[in-house]
Amino acid sequence: MTRVFVTGAAGFIGSNVVDRLLSEGLEVVGWDNFSTGRREFLAGALARPGGRFRLVEGDNLDLPALTRAMTGCDFVFHLAANADVRFGTEHPKKDLEQNTVATFHVLEAMRATGARRLAFSSTGSIYGEASVIPTPEDAPFPVQTSLYGASKLAGEGLISAYAEGFGFEGFIFRFVSILGERYTHGHVFDFFRQLREHPERLCILGDGSQRKSYLHVDDCLDAMLHAIRLGSAAPRKVHIYNLGTAEYCRVTDSVGWICAHLGLKPKFEFTGGDRGWIGDNPFIFLDTARIVATGWKPKLGIREGVVRTLDWLGQNPGCLDRS
Repeated sequence: MTRVFVTGAAGFIGSNVVDRLLSEGLEVVGWDNFSTGRREFLAGALARPGGRFRLVEGDNLDLPALTRAMTGCDFVFHLAANADVRFGTEHPKKDLEQNTVATFHVLEAMRATGARRLAFSSTGSIYGEASVIPTPEDAPFPVQTSLYGASKLAGEGLISAYAEGFGFEGFIFRFVSILGERYTHGHVFDFFRQLREHPERLCILGDGSQRKSYLHVDDCLDAMLHAIRLGSAAPRKVHIYNLGTAEYCRVTDSVGWICAHLGLKPKFEFTGGDRGWIGDNPFIFLDTARIVATGWKPKLGIREGVVRTLDWLGQNPGCLDRS
């Protein structure tokens, strides 16, 4: 990597990727339509001397503009997506356009500009309600339970096909839920905002028994960059890695940590059932043996990630007001 293109550069993970790449001396072109991204997340990148960061505002559905912006880059981090799993059934076209069609456009822009290496943020949601727990990368092909997961799996398929057809090298990272600084949506965000508004009560979707795994954003970045540096001696290869921790927690565990850290004892109000919404899988726990075997392991556990996320939200309350 020498000059890197980052889609979703102003988002939670994207802006952290931008900062990490710049800290390693690389040139970075950030691309974002600011539908959910935040300019303040790129303030540090824009303030860096030397002109190694350039921000271009644009949409992945505008292929000509995307191609112009990508020209001269040799590696792409494709992180832009609609990550709204919960309300996916209210706007099915959004997942298709912003996740699947957008990925096709990124690949077409790469084909036009000569970029041949890509890192893609996929998701553990592609496994649906997995029959194998913890779930390995080669688990039986899953039945999709969310439009988000289905759209990401379609993106994975396109990347694999372009790797075969056009000699690309793809790195597909299937994330658990990511926590950490610049976090702008998810259960910690929702619970913190509720408790700020009414500390005496907390509404919890489902019955609180849902079991999920989480990973801090710093560990996520370490894993991605570690895998990319390893690369492969074989051409036109797609590398698929689950990224997560070797633990999971129940929603009630996380709620307990959050309330204890904030010094609150709210009354819990459960909506009932074993899931919070359509497509909310009650048990997500990924097998990370493949990435761990390469020498990577997370530095932070789930509880530490939750606490660090709470601390950041407390220091940046404006993020709560704008969501």
